[in-house]
Order: sequence, then structure tokens, then C-alpha cells
Amino acid sequence: MAESVPVHCPACRREHTYSPLTFPCTCGAPLTVPVRKGARPEELRHHTWQESWVVVRCPSCAREGEWPQPELGCPCGTLLRLPVPRPPREAASGPEHAAAGRSKGRGARPAPPGASAAPARTQAPSSAVLRPAFRPVTIRTSRDAITAAAQYLKWLGFQDVLAVDGRPASGVDLRGRGVVAQVDPSTRPSTLRAVECLWLNSLSASAQPVFFSLAGYAHDARGRGDDLRVPLFVMDLTGTPQPVNDAADDLIRMGA
Repeated sequence: MAESVPVHCPACRREHTYSPLTFPCTCGAPLTVPVRKGARPEELRHHTWQESWVVVRCPSCAREGEWPQPELGCPCGTLLRLPVPRPPREAASGPEHAAAGRSKGRGARPAPPGASAAPARTQAPSSAVLRPAFRPVTIRTSRDAITAAAQYLKWLGFQDVLAVDGRPASGVDLRGRGVVAQVDPSTRPSTLRAVECLWLNSLSASAQPVFFSLAGYAHDARGRGDDLRVPLFVMDLTGTPQPVNDAADDLIRMGA
């Protein structure tokens, strides 16, 4: 298991502990995306797909592949990008071998973890509900983000969770028995209006609202989510939602 590292949020000055994620390399060996100790995290205001991947060399086969950039959602609503060490320079005696390794590994982004994959970091329910480890869906497109959120809602215990066709004006992307959810895959923090609209839709449907965002939440959106008891989650590119308010923590603990 990779060693956890301390992370200091520059926005609210809270201290967190981050456990680096592990994925299966194409050679079959577990590969951990490292985090540079002591480095200042970057406050992520504009989330772009191109900048969300980092090059990491597999210690077993020496291939260089692109893997999700380590990110951490702070409860204050700030999304943090964690710096990783640069791959070591190639040995002068073997540049041809190193180049071959890069050509095989470059662009080989991880597939969704399967039965043979090394387990990714997940949120363990604190007490009330015991459930198996959540198996995330790697996010490469906005559709993947909706799929990952649907899987998470099912993991929480909601049934008959289905994606809404197209992009409805209501902003609701997922509906299930007793739940409505919105998934914001944009590169800007989710807005107060979006949180309020989801809450209003949940009232009309007599359902639990749940919000998922890839870029975090604006300060007023986070505050309104707290006031309305709307569970707010942020997702990184591994497809693992992280709670950012008490309502989200309670939903994880108690389930559907």
C-alpha cells in the first residue's frame, strides 16, 4: 500500500491526508501514481481534460503511460491538483530501449478496474451501512462522468438508477427510485443556481437530490448545498466521488 501524504488546502488552510491511487499497468503489475511530498497543491479553477493526465513510469516494466492527475476535493469546496514527481531521465546507455518503452505506454490510459485490477482508494462507510468496496468507472468523457455517478448511486443503495436521455432543461441527469442527481462535467465550479434547481426538482419528485461535480463548487453554491442539505460530491478522473459537505457524509454513512 502506498504511503499517505499530508495535503494543505491553500484556500481554507485545512490539513488532509491523501492516499495515492493504484492502477493496473498493461504489464499486469500494480502502478501507484505518486505525489510529491511537501509540494504546494494547486487550486483547480478550470478543469481541462488535457491537463488531467500525468506521465508515470511503471517500476516493473519501465513503460511510461498517462494516468489520472492526483486530485483532492476539500470540504470547503476547493478542488486541489496534487503535483507528482517527474519521471527520471533516461540512462545514457539505453536511449533506444527507453524510447521503445514510451512508444508502447504513451496514451495507454487506464481501463475501468476489473476483477484483476488492483483496488483503488474508496470511501469506507463509517458505521451504519456495510457494503463492498466501490468499483469506480474511469472518466474520459462527460458521458463517463454520468455513468460513474450512476454506479455510485447504486453502490449507495438506490435502485433503478437510469440516465435521462439528452440534456434536459431541468439539469437532472440521473433518476432512480427515490433519487434525482445532477452531474456537472464542466471545467468551472458548479453554481448556486444549479444546486438550487436540483433541490427544486427533488421537491417536485419527492426524492433525494445528489450533486456530482468535476470542478468543485462556487463558494455560495457550497453554502446553499449545506443550507438545503443537498449532498455534494466532487469526482476525479478515476470516477471516485468524494463528499464535500455533511449531507454527503451522512448519505455515505446511512445509504439510500
